[in-house]
Amino acid sequence: MPEHPARVAAIDCGTNSIRLLISDIADGSKTDLLREMRIVRLGQDVDRTRHLAEEAIERAVQVTREFAAMIEMFEATEVRFCATSAVRDADNAADFEDAIEEILGVRPIVLAGLDEARASFLGATRDLETARTLVIDIGGGSTEIVVGTGEEVEWSVSLDIGSVRLTERFLPSDPASVSEVITCMNHLDSVLAPVVAEIDPVGAFVGVAGTVTTVAAHSLALPSYDSATIHGARLWLDDVRAACLSLVQMSVADRRALPFMHPGRADVIGGGALILDRLVDLLPLQTDTMVVSEHDILDGIAWDMVPG
Repeated sequence: MPEHPARVAAIDCGTNSIRLLISDIADGSKTDLLREMRIVRLGQDVDRTRHLAEEAIERAVQVTREFAAMIEMFEATEVRFCATSAVRDADNAADFEDAIEEILGVRPIVLAGLDEARASFLGATRDLETARTLVIDIGGGSTEIVVGTGEEVEWSVSLDIGSVRLTERFLPSDPASVSEVITCMNHLDSVLAPVVAEIDPVGAFVGVAGTVTTVAAHSLALPSYDSATIHGARLWLDDVRAACLSLVQMSVADRRALPFMHPGRADVIGGGALILDRLVDLLPLQTDTMVVSEHDILDGIAWDMVPG
């Protein structure tokens, strides 16, 4: 007898965005009913202050109220709110968690970096072939690199490099100066080189999250953001790096004018693009392409909510 589907609501609260996924899960398959994303910049200045700004908390709280209404409308029976890098780093995380619990009736789960990496890998690879795969998830505050086969994670790391964090720390000018970009790249290489040295060569490469999907849209010269075109797109790595460097050199106004660019991502995409560029250059890849997935940590959170 077919299993009755569980209707779950997963929320991923990152450094830059907060996202909602409502899905029906049954018999090992997931049917997505609703995906929503809002830019709230919860991690505003957290890299410098180690404190969530009151206005940033309020932005996230307002979106959570909006999401709560959607969850009620869809009659989801299980709700999970996961927070990542910004909340991990903040000394007033409990205040934020209290506010979210009051709205949703569930306490936020603050994912450790490696748990975040595992959820990203599960979400990205669940509907892919089971070959050994390297997944990168570039967020606003952290970047996860994961290697595994099927649903089994072989190796993972979470690094404190993200689009918001790097922009605030290294790229204050608009557009970024050559010296700022070089300093940022040198920092990235110093962080990434000893980490990627631990990875055995990998033949399948998948990129997820907003930086990767935005770079993909730029590489494909899309006339608007098109999830159906982006999801599953296979891009030449040389084209990925060219798109990254193009975005880094643009002013915020020019990025914002791109037809696929979310306005809340325009000021930090340069930092994210530099992370992607350095990863493509340094990772031990036995492939000339990157597969782009719209499925990521949010999908991993949803899968984790249903046993088996």
